[in-house]
Order: sequence, then C-alpha cells, then structure tokens
Amino acid sequence: MAQEITRAIIDGILLGGVYALMAVGLTLIFGVLDIINIAQGVLVILGAYLSYSLSTKAHIDLFVGLLITVPAMFIIGVVIHWAFIRRLRGTERTSMTLLVTYAVALIIEGILYKVYGANNVTLNAWYTTQSVHVFGFYLPWIYVFGFILAIVLVALIYALLYRTRFGRSVRATMQDETAARLVGIDVNRVAALTFGIGVAVTAAGGMVYGATNAFNPNSGYDLISRLLAIIILGGLGSVGGALAASVFMLTLESVVTIWYPTWAVAVFYAALVLVLLIRPSGFFGRKAVRAQ
Repeated sequence: MAQEITRAIIDGILLGGVYALMAVGLTLIFGVLDIINIAQGVLVILGAYLSYSLSTKAHIDLFVGLLITVPAMFIIGVVIHWAFIRRLRGTERTSMTLLVTYAVALIIEGILYKVYGANNVTLNAWYTTQSVHVFGFYLPWIYVFGFILAIVLVALIYALLYRTRFGRSVRATMQDETAARLVGIDVNRVAALTFGIGVAVTAAGGMVYGATNAFNPNSGYDLISRLLAIIILGGLGSVGGALAASVFMLTLESVVTIWYPTWAVAVFYAALVLVLLIRPSGFFGRKAVRAQ
C-alpha cells in the first residue's frame, strides 16, 4: 500500500506540472486584465492541434515544434485581444468578457471541427510511450519532460515580471491601472502583450496534454472547469500559486483514486471549497488583485 501511495504522489506531482502549463496563462491574464478567459481551455486544444499538424504533416518533434506553436499562439492571443477584448469598457466589462471569450471559444471549436473532424487524436513521439526507471518506479518520459517544462516556463514568466521593464509595467497595471496610466504606461499595449503571453503558454500546455490524453475539438470544456479551480485555489493572478495548486490538486486526486476512484473528481472540488473557507484568497492570492 505504501508503494501505491508513493506512486500516486509521484504521478500527481508530474500531472500537476502538465496542468500548471495550462493554468499559468489563465491566471496571468486575470492578474493584468481582471478578466476570466473562458476560451483558455479551447485554446489549449488549439495548441495541441497545432503540434499535431506539425508532427504528422511536417514530422517535427513535439518539443521542437514549440518554437513554432508558441509564437503562433502569441499572435493569436494578441489578435483576440485587439479584435474582441480591448473594445470592452465600463462597469460591465468583466461580465461582458465572459460572454465574449465564450463566443471566441465557440468560433475556435467550430474551426477545429471543420479542419480536423470530431474523432479523438493523440500526439505521438518516443517519449510518449517510453518510461524511465527511478527508485523502483517507471515514470513516463512525457510527464517528466512536461514537469520540467512547467518549471522552466514559470521561472521565465517570473523573470519577465520581476527582471524586465515590461514586467514592471505589468505589475504596475495589476496593482492600479489608473496610476499606471498616469505615470505614462501604455496600459492597452501591456494588456495586449500579456494576453498574448497568456495564450502563448497554452501551446506548451496543449502539446503536453495532447501527448498524455486523447483529445477532440470539444475537449476544451473538460479542461476549463479544472483550470478555473486551480487558479482560484492558487490565488487569482499568482503564477507561482497556479503551479502549487496544480501539484496539490492533482496529487490529492491521484491519492484518493487508490481507495475511491469514483469520488476522485468530487474530492478535487471539495478540496477547493475547504481551502477557500479557510483562506478565501487562495494559497498565494491577495485580498485585492488590483486597485479599483
């Protein structure tokens, strides 16, 4: 039994890294723009399909393909912000963005159905089928690589936020948008670039998700509820919190599956409610993400 629990914890930690890749962009977008991007789940699937096309059509390795898909998703994110998000103003902006991003999700889903059809597909490479033997456990290479990628991306985003001039602009906008405008920060530019970065990260998350799960154009709806739970638990706007919450939630679910497999998903959300009752702002959240 001890070995099963240890294996479940290891699996949960590695799987948490995969979900962190998808959740980081969502929490970053909320932190700067103060909106929930409902289309994030579908954008993850779009990233998976882009990796699928590069792999099957051009025979490009999945990780090498990120050099193409990440910039492509960044451009898509900037375009979505320019075409739909930046035009929203006023007190109803936050609620309106829920409807707008949901509409974007439907549009992308329809395009994916048209191009790829409704059948499930998976991403294949040598590391999706082979494992490494560590301390008596066989760990799939794709989960190991995915977890490492999650750590690297979170570190890069942190470096961007705390070691660059753009990062200072982002943090100023998160704290007080009005004050940021007064000191000469182009808030619209910061918002567009941040939205693009938040979407670009989904290329990595989508690739690893597609390499570990079968997916179709409708799979984004299964993802968005979990991603929202993760960023709420980690603290809205907290990049590190998204990683910590992903590892915590997926490890908990993996351990519970040993005894009560049918209740594992319910425990996932029950843990969210319990933690928020004790700490409403989440693990690393602040009482106010930005000044109003």
